[in-house]
Amino acid sequence: MPTSSNPPAAAKRRFPRSFKELTPSGHFNPRAFFREMVWKSLITPRTGSHKKPAFPKLARGQMAVTWIGHASFLIQFADLNVLVDPNFANWLFFLKRVKRAGLRIEDLPPIDLVLITHAHYDHFHKPSLRRLPQPKLGIMPWGTSALARGLGFDRLIELKWWESFATPEWRVTFVPSNHWGARTLRDEHRGYGGFVLEHSGRRIYHAGDSAYFDGFKEIGQRLAPEVALLPIGACHPESFRHVHMGPQDAVHAFKDLRAQWLVPMHYGHFKLGFEHPDEPPEWIKQLAHERGMSHHLKILEEGAPYVF
Repeated sequence: MPTSSNPPAAAKRRFPRSFKELTPSGHFNPRAFFREMVWKSLITPRTGSHKKPAFPKLARGQMAVTWIGHASFLIQFADLNVLVDPNFANWLFFLKRVKRAGLRIEDLPPIDLVLITHAHYDHFHKPSLRRLPQPKLGIMPWGTSALARGLGFDRLIELKWWESFATPEWRVTFVPSNHWGARTLRDEHRGYGGFVLEHSGRRIYHAGDSAYFDGFKEIGQRLAPEVALLPIGACHPESFRHVHMGPQDAVHAFKDLRAQWLVPMHYGHFKLGFEHPDEPPEWIKQLAHERGMSHHLKILEEGAPYVF
């Protein structure tokens, strides 16, 4: 488990000895992978629809959050539009998207800032980034900006854990997660984490991909986000929770963060775990009800802006 002070040192590279070593939890076989993730996605009809968005006119101090789907969000302030992990793909190689993105790229407002949490293909999707209308600035983990060259950014910034990039109006801080950042078999030097975005007195946290870890407490103590965008999918079988969170982990992380709103993500669009796509949101609604925190849970509809 990574510490929350410095990025982990790169491990010594070696060639994997079996297919199992290519999977996050290192335990299931190619037959199970194909059956649960590839075949079941292929035979599942794609649902959902693109919405023609009605973006709100925001006053200073207001913040609108639009879930595009999976881990992709549009975060808006009166004078700032931010995309996080934009992915509009219907396919990730042989993995079918089972629910359409809530927005079309052409319906996005002008984008000022793009935040990329790590280099995995479902979060750092080059075709989606390439189609964005001239994004001005991209902020991403250490060792990752080389992947974004030629994608239309005016400027690329790399951050390590707890480093910030700021303008007079807003600040972005890169924070730790419990995951990994390699895009291919031999690039363990790439970083991973989440972001806390501060603007107009508001703070919103996007966790990226992460298993539960004690670092959520430190993020809450140091940066006190109001809104926490937390992953709840790709959590079954149990060993997947070495690198992902299930609903019960997200509730635990939310309490550590001491945020006001929990917005679930990373479920329902790509089948990256063995659970049914509809299971994580139902489970977290049940957990929130049992813990008396339903008023802190906000499950967003894809493509529909919500003003916090």
